[in-house]
Order: sequence, then structure tokens, then C-alpha cells
Amino acid sequence: MSRIGKQPIAIPAGVKVSMSSRTIKVEGPKGKLEFTHHPLIKVELEGTTITVTRPDDAKMSRALHGTTRALVNNLIVGVSKGYEKRLKIEGVGYQASLKGKGVELTVGFANRILHTPEVTDQITVTVPDPTTIVVSGPDKQKVGQFAAEVRSSKKPEPYKGKGVRYEKETVRRKEGKSFSAGK
Repeated sequence: MSRIGKQPIAIPAGVKVSMSSRTIKVEGPKGKLEFTHHPLIKVELEGTTITVTRPDDAKMSRALHGTTRALVNNLIVGVSKGYEKRLKIEGVGYQASLKGKGVELTVGFANRILHTPEVTDQITVTVPDPTTIVVSGPDKQKVGQFAAEVRSSKKPEPYKGKGVRYEKETVRRKEGKSFSAGK
């Protein structure tokens, strides 16, 4: 039995969950989300808990059991608490600024790079200082995807560490060229 899949999901106060056939709709203080689960998996709403069960021990059922439970839990956590990714910019002259609903990066290229989230009503981007970007919203996947797109515009390089990185990310540094005066 899946260790994650068999755990019930508690619904916190202020969160409304409704189910119709295979679609789960969750509404809370941070927004509204919905998810359609696989037909093999059974999701039941009982009072203030949600349980996820599988029909058999087939490989596909086992794989979907824990995944479905985790995705439903992410919906509930997202509409109640929300998700946040923080990015740091390192490098001389490297900075970020807000431009409309997106973020504009100056990261060592001839032109500035503008990143705008596809779903602007669910993702908010803030720049508390020129070297910090905060991406937040109720949908964990969309917040992570947008943060990854911003990071991919200039990944941190291993010699000086310049680029865009996640706040707690450690970049493995390499030693530069060694000069040999013996020739």
C-alpha cells in the first residue's frame, strides 16, 4: 500500500471542496482550483476529510494512488496557504524590475529579458529589491514552472556564480584556470 496514498487529507476551515464525477473543485481564501483525476482512482469526500483509494495492486494503480493524493493535497494547501518561490540574482549589474504583470531581467545580455506569466490572475510576481524575485500563487505547478522559466534565462554559472538561482540553491563552484609559469 502506498504510504502517501493511504493518508487521509484534512480539509481546513475556510476551504470548500465539491466533487462531480471525476472533477474536484477547491475554493479558498487564495483562489479557486480544479483537478480531474484518473478513472482508475477513487476519491471520496467524507465530512472534512478526503480519502484516495485504488481498485487493485496493478502497477498503474499503485503509481496513480500516491500521485493523485499528492495533487489533491497540493490543491487544498494552495487555496488555503498558497505557494511561493524566491529567486536571487547574483552578478555585477544584474537586476530585475517589474514591468506590467511580469518581470524584466537585466542579466548581462545586450537586451533585457521580459517574462510574463501565462495565467496572470493566479500568479503574482513581486520584486522587493533589485536582486530578489518572489513568485507566488495557489497553483504549485504554475508557480514552479514560471520560476523555472525565469531561472532558465540565465542559469548560475560555476566559475563566478553569476546568474539567477533559487534562494536556498547552492551552486557548485569550479576552480578557474591555473597558470603555470614553468614554460
